[in-house]
Amino acid sequence: MGNNLTIIALGGNAILPKGARGTPEEQWRTVEKAAIQLVEIIEENPRVIITHGNGPQVGYLVEAFENLPPGKPRQTLDIAVAMTQGWLGYLIAHSLDRVLSGSSKPRIAAVVTRVMVSRRDPAFQNPTKFIGSYYTREEAEKLARERGWTMKPDPRGGYRRVVPSPKPLKVLEAGIVRSLVYSGAIVVAVGGGGIPVDENLEPVEAVIDKDLASARLGIEVGASRLVILTDVPGVALNYGKPGEKWLGRVTLGEIKEYYAEGHFPPGSMGPKVQASIEFVEATGGVASIGSLGEAYRVYKMEAGTHIVPG
Repeated sequence: MGNNLTIIALGGNAILPKGARGTPEEQWRTVEKAAIQLVEIIEENPRVIITHGNGPQVGYLVEAFENLPPGKPRQTLDIAVAMTQGWLGYLIAHSLDRVLSGSSKPRIAAVVTRVMVSRRDPAFQNPTKFIGSYYTREEAEKLARERGWTMKPDPRGGYRRVVPSPKPLKVLEAGIVRSLVYSGAIVVAVGGGGIPVDENLEPVEAVIDKDLASARLGIEVGASRLVILTDVPGVALNYGKPGEKWLGRVTLGEIKEYYAEGHFPPGSMGPKVQASIEFVEATGGVASIGSLGEAYRVYKMEAGTHIVPG
């Protein structure tokens, strides 16, 4: 691996776990815990870009828009994504600033980031990206009738709204992010997968998968590591079924075979594995997937799943 530039992707559910109410106090506590985990990595390697999901948060905003009094304008999904970049970028950057110590601690910058997608992407005909709260089947059916939302069962349990999740083609601020990192800053970027815009820079109503956007950013800035931190210990075959097998170190060829066999569902582990495959194929680097609670050990390849070239 030619350098130590590392993309660390935090899951939206790792920031706001299932069952959490999402109060400001709760969010500060959760993000500060994440910051404490990340600092161990940053103190060893400050050349880091942090990305994050926003599924619970963007869903919260859209639900808030829907509950505004009649006559008040509803904001679009791309604006909601931009709002979550500011919201979570602030929480992450400020928490890191508080946890990092020493007079030479790095600067931290959260960058509002746009990501180009194609309006011809088949994702617009098949929404798969979970956002917002968890509902019972009855509640989901009622919301589908009343608001025209597409609702699907979430692998974590319950029903949630799904929206289109087109493939990220290009990170428009990648050059700025790279310059900031090489000037000594820690950067928070492509929050929530980035704000989707089309080839003509027109805003798009969608939520891009943050792992695929993180891989795309990693490729464009020349990173050598992609570390995806989530709420499970790694990648498993037959997850939650008889014969469940956790994967440690796997080659690119092996993981591609498992992916083709359908081991990783599109609503949960699928995009993480797909992002890892794309990153390793394009960079020759290493992609790791593991638990946020073991962030440093995942980074050191002592825990989690690691996809290596070969």
